[in-house]
Amino acid sequence: MSPETAPEVVTLGETMAVLRASGPLRMGADLRLSVAGAESNVAIGLTRLGHRVRWIGRVGDDELGTLVLRTLRAESVDVTGARTDHDGPTGLLLSEPRIADLTRIQYYRAGSAGSRLCPEDVPAAMLSGARVLHVTGITCALGPQPLDAVRAAVHAARNAGILVSLDVNHRPRLWSASEAADVLRPLARDADLVIASDDELALVADPSARTTTDRVRSLLSSGHTREVAVKLGGDGAELHTPQGRERTPARRVTVRDTVGAGDAFTAGLLSGLLDGLGPRDRLERANTLGAFAVGSVGDWQGLPERRELTLLDREDGATLR
Repeated sequence: MSPETAPEVVTLGETMAVLRASGPLRMGADLRLSVAGAESNVAIGLTRLGHRVRWIGRVGDDELGTLVLRTLRAESVDVTGARTDHDGPTGLLLSEPRIADLTRIQYYRAGSAGSRLCPEDVPAAMLSGARVLHVTGITCALGPQPLDAVRAAVHAARNAGILVSLDVNHRPRLWSASEAADVLRPLARDADLVIASDDELALVADPSARTTTDRVRSLLSSGHTREVAVKLGGDGAELHTPQGRERTPARRVTVRDTVGAGDAFTAGLLSGLLDGLGPRDRLERANTLGAFAVGSVGDWQGLPERRELTLLDREDGATLR
């Protein structure tokens, strides 16, 4: 595969069908069907900015699996690494707006096709020519086989000199904090870039570290980690390197839906990395994509194309004519 056609980023995980409710489910709210998954959300965020991305995963031999693949293809995501599983259904997620910007999520993914991802689904050839492998803690939480698939992919990436990006992305409904820490601490030591919210750092840092500063320092002083991005929600984000720390404020937008904001942030950060931007500019792009995510409804639907990155610089209430 030539450098012009090889994926810049490879990611793997479960993409599910999403039923998004217009109101409380118990009141019989209307539902809209879409698809989402942390890794595919990142993939779409990157392809909209013009990057080449391959998603590896399993979908069921059902209409929802067809929807997943059709949607990713429509967003220019390479799905040559996707497999149709004839023994497990495509996973399902229910998204319910509860109050204000608080959303309640329910998963129906036990025994799903995505939970059957295994190391054989991630041959080294699938990473050929890539610059970045992006993985998340969510895939690690789906079961022993998906965890082994992540470990195999990270091992192959390290052997090929491919940068490894890890988003902690802890989901308490999938596993406990102690279970996550046992798995993610050693995995983080093999990652070049670790992405976490402030409260997730404890899951990957040295257990003796008690402050954000000490946790970041422990990550940068062990293993392969050379950058740690810390998401601070409405307070912005920080990017730590051995040379120091950059911090940028969040972009101010009217919040419509916070789901998918972390994945959008990650897409922006990786895009800046691929474009060779410095730490501050990478953070600003990450915060910009995060703002697009929270300012629109859906996990990835409102993410910008490259030509739209400056839209948030316009005055409030502006109309494009």
